[in-house]
Amino acid sequence: MSGSLLVVGTGIRAGHLSQEAIAAIRTAGAVAYCIAEPLSRSFVDELREEAGKLPAEDLHRFYANDKPRMQTYTQMVERILELVRTDLQVAAVFYGHPGIFAYPSHESIRQARAEGYPAEMLAGISAADCLFADLGVDPATAGCQMLEASDFLLRRRRLDPTCGVVLWQIGCVGHGDYQGSGYDLRYMPMLVEALSAFYPPEHEVVVYQAAHFALCDPVVERVPLAGLPTARINAVSTLYIPPLFSQAIDEQVLAKFKIKTFHGTGA
Repeated sequence: MSGSLLVVGTGIRAGHLSQEAIAAIRTAGAVAYCIAEPLSRSFVDELREEAGKLPAEDLHRFYANDKPRMQTYTQMVERILELVRTDLQVAAVFYGHPGIFAYPSHESIRQARAEGYPAEMLAGISAADCLFADLGVDPATAGCQMLEASDFLLRRRRLDPTCGVVLWQIGCVGHGDYQGSGYDLRYMPMLVEALSAFYPPEHEVVVYQAAHFALCDPVVERVPLAGLPTARINAVSTLYIPPLFSQAIDEQVLAKFKIKTFHGTGA
C-alpha cells in the first residue's frame, strides 16, 4: 500500500498557511478540503493548478441544512479514506488548526492508521491563537480553561473563576445540526444562567471573532454577562471570560520552592 494521509490547516486567514502545508498541498496526489474562508479556498485551488495537479475536492458539499453535523463528518471521513485507499498521497485541508473542532481530521487519521496507512497532522493557527493575540491574553499568567458551549451545559462542567475561560461555539449552543444561514439563540439565556453560578451578572465578558481578512479588524464586543443575549453573536463567535479574581499563593509551597516571589508570567 502506497497511500498516505497528511492533514493540514489553513489558519484563520490566507496568510496563515505554513510553508509545510503549502508544500503538502502542491505535491499531494489528491487534495480534499473543508475551508470556510473563500480566499484560502482560492489559494489552495491556485496551488493545485500551478503544480499541474488534479483540482482539490470540496468536502463542504456534504453539509446540508437541518442535517446532523455528525452525519456530515462521517461522510467526509469516508471520502478521505476512499482517496487514501486508491494508493494516493492525500492532503486533507481544514480551516484553522486541523486538530481543533475538526472531528473528521482526527477520525480520518485514526482510521487510516488502523488500516495500515501512514497518517499525520501538521499544526495550524487556530481561533484561540488569534484570540490570545488580539485580546492581549497570556494563558500562562492565570491559566485558561477551554470548553465547547453545548458540552459545558450538557455535562454541567465546573469553571475555575480564577483563570480565563474560553467557550467555543456559543453561536450554535444547543444545536446539533447545520444551518447555513445561522442559528437562533434560543438557548443563550440557559448559557447565561449556567455561567451565573460562577460569575456575577456585571462581570465583563468578551464576544470574539477573529478577522478573516488581513485588512479587517477582529470583532471584540465587551458586555456584562447579563447582557450576553443581546450581543452580536454568530455561528463562529467565541466567548472569553476573564478571571474574576486571583487565586492566593500557598505560602508553604512557595517556601519549599525557595523563591521570594512568583508571578506566573511564563517565559
